[in-house]
Amino acid sequence: MEKNNRLKDHGADMLSNANSSDEQKFDNFYLSRLLGFNITYKDALCVVKFTAIPTMFNPQGSLHGGIIATAMDISMGHLLHKTTGSGATLEMNIKYLLPITGGSITCEGSYLRQGKSISFLQSHLYNEDGKIAAYASATWKPASSN
Repeated sequence: MEKNNRLKDHGADMLSNANSSDEQKFDNFYLSRLLGFNITYKDALCVVKFTAIPTMFNPQGSLHGGIIATAMDISMGHLLHKTTGSGATLEMNIKYLLPITGGSITCEGSYLRQGKSISFLQSHLYNEDGKIAAYASATWKPASSN
């Protein structure tokens, strides 16, 4: 029963954070607030940091792959937006390398190749110990190239 109450408390905190603003803009939108993502930029990187908490875990007790994919997609998409403008993910491939069972997570999105009509980006997700836990590559179409 205590575990269920902790999950409910985490969920309530997540929802409260998400509802703290009506803003829907890059770096601060509902889903990013719900998941506790802190989005910053450093040199040619978009860095997404968050804490892996039990409400984000799958039934096996590790961070759900969908949360990982979301963080990686945001790290690449926000970098594209900051440097080129809005765009769309054409495809994304993720390799899950280690299970994450908690702690501070860092995700770094960067360019592999920046083009006018198509860009190639990558993202690396690290666990609290700094070990790479997932790797993604993606193809993006900048909206300005329509």
